[in-house]
Amino acid sequence: MESFSSFALATGLIGGLALFLYGMSVMSDALTKAAGGRLESILTRITANRWIAYFFGILITAVVQSSSASTVMLVGLVNAGMMTLSQGVNLILGANLGTTFTAWLLSLNAISSDNMLINMFKPTSFTPFLALIGMVLQMFSHKEGRKNAGKILIGFSVLMYGMTMMSSAVAPLKNVPSFTSFLTKFNNPLLGLFVGIGFTMIIQSSAGTIGVVQALSASVAISYGIAIPVVVGAEVGTCITAILSSVGAGKNGKRAALMHLYFNVIKASLFMILFYTLNAFLHFAFLQHQAGMAGVAMVHTMINLVATPLFVPISGILVKLAEKTIPVDEKEKKEAEKKKDIAILDPRFLHTPSFAVAQAKIAAMEMANKTKECFYKASHLLEKYDPEQAAEATDLEEQIDHYEDQLGTYLVKINAHHLSPQDSHELSILLHCINDFERISDHSRNIKEVFENMQPKKNKFSDRAVEELTMIRTAVEEILNMAVRTFQTEDLKLAARIEPLEEVIDGLHMEIKQRHIKRLRKGKCTIDLGFDLADLCTDFERIADHCSNVGVCIQEVSEGGFDTHEYLEMLKKEKNAQFEAEVSRYERKYRLPRKKDAEDEVSEIGDENKYQRSKQSQEKTDIRTSSRTKTEQTAAQPKKEKPQGAYKSEKVRKAASWEKQDKQEKTVRTDKADKLKKKGKKGKEGKNIKR
Repeated sequence: MESFSSFALATGLIGGLALFLYGMSVMSDALTKAAGGRLESILTRITANRWIAYFFGILITAVVQSSSASTVMLVGLVNAGMMTLSQGVNLILGANLGTTFTAWLLSLNAISSDNMLINMFKPTSFTPFLALIGMVLQMFSHKEGRKNAGKILIGFSVLMYGMTMMSSAVAPLKNVPSFTSFLTKFNNPLLGLFVGIGFTMIIQSSAGTIGVVQALSASVAISYGIAIPVVVGAEVGTCITAILSSVGAGKNGKRAALMHLYFNVIKASLFMILFYTLNAFLHFAFLQHQAGMAGVAMVHTMINLVATPLFVPISGILVKLAEKTIPVDEKEKKEAEKKKDIAILDPRFLHTPSFAVAQAKIAAMEMANKTKECFYKASHLLEKYDPEQAAEATDLEEQIDHYEDQLGTYLVKINAHHLSPQDSHELSILLHCINDFERISDHSRNIKEVFENMQPKKNKFSDRAVEELTMIRTAVEEILNMAVRTFQTEDLKLAARIEPLEEVIDGLHMEIKQRHIKRLRKGKCTIDLGFDLADLCTDFERIADHCSNVGVCIQEVSEGGFDTHEYLEMLKKEKNAQFEAEVSRYERKYRLPRKKDAEDEVSEIGDENKYQRSKQSQEKTDIRTSSRTKTEQTAAQPKKEKPQGAYKSEKVRKAASWEKQDKQEKTVRTDKADKLKKKGKKGKEGKNIKR
């Protein structure tokens, strides 16, 4: 009989615990699914204020019925970079108080009365009906929301049944003297603490451990002196779930799990030391009293209700402890710096729009200077590739992306206020120019990637190609410097000098490409290096285009309009003496080296070069107009991360393009030769046209 009773006890306790944990898991999962992606979205939004984050941590844990689930979710968000450690720590504090709600739900099992209405609040009275409703929703509903609601009801019913099963299983133990004697050993606080830690680590649920304590308190006479240390230990043991979930996560994910552990260890240590020190002097009589289910829930709540609010103002200590345990390296510091909010873009300035615009202009100037630095570091990898310099160029490009995101959002907020004509003028310039600076940084990163991709194959440009690339790079450096100075000073005379240089850079791009085709035919250049050279020239030309956009923006906005197409059309048609003089000056300054091999090439290009340059200039006007329109439409939209090498063309397409262009050149030359022959113009001129 004794052995049968022991077996029944073991199966009842283990089976009840299994049903309890399973019901909690089903209910928690269903609640999380019912919230959907909105839960993570809300979590990332409300964490700016520590007290709001704290109270939301309480709410969300009370809803999902699991501090472990909340903490695991938090570890994932921190690891994904959607939330910082400082934002997440207060959610952890709130989760510790929110989890006490489960104990209060379980304490409803202790309700006992002759009044039928009061008995209806006892779970054993209504959970069968909840389970039935849940099964109907689960089996016959086709909507996901109703299915989740059914799972919640089923999970809650199974949880409560498991609790009742555990209570019934241990009820006979109150009449067993040996068990009562065994329980007296747990009057030692340290033993009770470690039992709570160990048991919770095994079942990975503090609510499960506290549920067992409540089941014992309902069936067996256990005192508060036994219950309190086990409850405190359960709070420490539950940290194992978050720690296990952080295995394989990044450093920040591990730090989030450690913050959860450190808080509960510090809380448990302080409570045990203070409470039992006071007990040594005051001899709390209630420790010898029998603990009820509601009493256990009250102990659990009071410990967290006192401890968690005290930690909210000093939550930064937990972050520092986690960062001391897993130190922050240089790479993480740089990442944090990149993602750091731009301090001068303070939302409080929005109430004074003119000051907010001035602050935005300062931030945009910083962005422009970083753009210059990014281009310099990327383009000067031409002479010698330096991995550190390449990494700096990448970091600068990411910082510039961050600047555009922050500035774009801030400028849209400013635009919602009433602005003076001068502020509206400044805002228009900023909205257009920050996009051009960001695109310049993208092309600079592409330039860096070209040099980076050349390293594994140890490819090197010929001396001739290096000279040509150095020339166009120097021209682009000058136009970028002019664009940045024009943006900072709004100097219209300086702005007028940008377009002539941009036209010269177009010509350089075309001439370098023609020379490359010549070298390719003669076998003096490889296909791979040819693609790299073409990519570099294209990026240089695009940077010049965006510099031209900045100059046009300053000129047009200052005149009270903004029609890029109309302005460039007018400029191309008029081309006054001053414009032509500037073009001639820059052509002399940035003339490609003309060595013996190059002379034949230049003579072949001849007037065709001018025709192609004029045609290309017209096409670029249309492209920039289209790009500017798109910029205006998307200036306020969130930025999407661009993949590396997003602007690199496929080799096959480029090869086909060059072949097509080559055929066009042959056709042009043949037509010219035929015309000259018909007119009887032979001799030296005709010979120059022929190959």
